[in-house]
Amino acid sequence: MAGRSPLDDPKMAAHAWARYKRLMMLMFGVTTVVVIVALVMMYREVGMVSVHFFIATALGISFSMLLMSALMGLVFLSSGTGHDESVTEKDDDEQR
Repeated sequence: MAGRSPLDDPKMAAHAWARYKRLMMLMFGVTTVVVIVALVMMYREVGMVSVHFFIATALGISFSMLLMSALMGLVFLSSGTGHDESVTEKDDDEQR
């Protein structure tokens, strides 16, 4: 049974989503730096192999890092706002 969530309050929800967006912007910057460093290191070690190889590497790193940061950000949003505590489980006696 779900109780009232703190995210039902528009002011609290706006603050939480603004924090989430800041986190995602920060992670976009970190991802950009990591992709550039990875591509430079690959070029120094391997040389120019194929442009498609570098594009695929950049897209793979970017997609993985941004997806992981988006999902972890949602976990932090849910936990940090108290949304997790609003969900309660029924006792064994109540389920029967």
